[in-house]
Amino acid sequence: MLVTAVEPRKKSLSALYIDGEYAMSLDTETLLINHIRAGVEIDDGKLREIIQESNQKRAKEKALWLISYRDHSKKELVDKIKRTCDGDSAIAAVERLCQLGLVNDESYARRYYKELTNGSKHLSPRGAKYKLIEKGISREIIDKIMEDTPVDQKEQIRILIEKKYSNFNTDEKYKRRAISALQRKGFCWDDIKSVMSEFEEDDYGC
Repeated sequence: MLVTAVEPRKKSLSALYIDGEYAMSLDTETLLINHIRAGVEIDDGKLREIIQESNQKRAKEKALWLISYRDHSKKELVDKIKRTCDGDSAIAAVERLCQLGLVNDESYARRYYKELTNGSKHLSPRGAKYKLIEKGISREIIDKIMEDTPVDQKEQIRILIEKKYSNFNTDEKYKRRAISALQRKGFCWDDIKSVMSEFEEDDYGC
């Protein structure tokens, strides 16, 4: 196979043309290191090696870029990196970050759980648990975090009612919507009813 052109593209990529036709876009630095340019003959084995090197480099760069913005779980990182390269390269890049201590599911999950419950999201422990499962956190880690992190669920319901649903007494339809919203956050009906009754008593001056 004859490399007929290597054309720069955005995001440190170059388009590789083989035998006069576009083949793929690969990491520019990887192509330079392997002396791939117009006029060079390349066989299938060498091309596969270059593709793998390119994928590995792009996966590492993508992983570092992602964690520079915020914490991620391992699953979240792998899923995002797989959008730009193969799964094996994505997994290898994330495992390397784990070895370096730059990615840690338990540390990530503890911070995220606190944000979801006692922080700005005001979810119930059950609601937060589902969010962590979606992020790929193991049930063992989740159970440990839930045991270590107390959450006053009624207080979280009070905060949400005061912020979003303080007028629930004015309209029965609005009240049902408020109850449904609180239940979607994982709170049980008994706790919701108990807190709502407190607000109703205040309204009547009891």
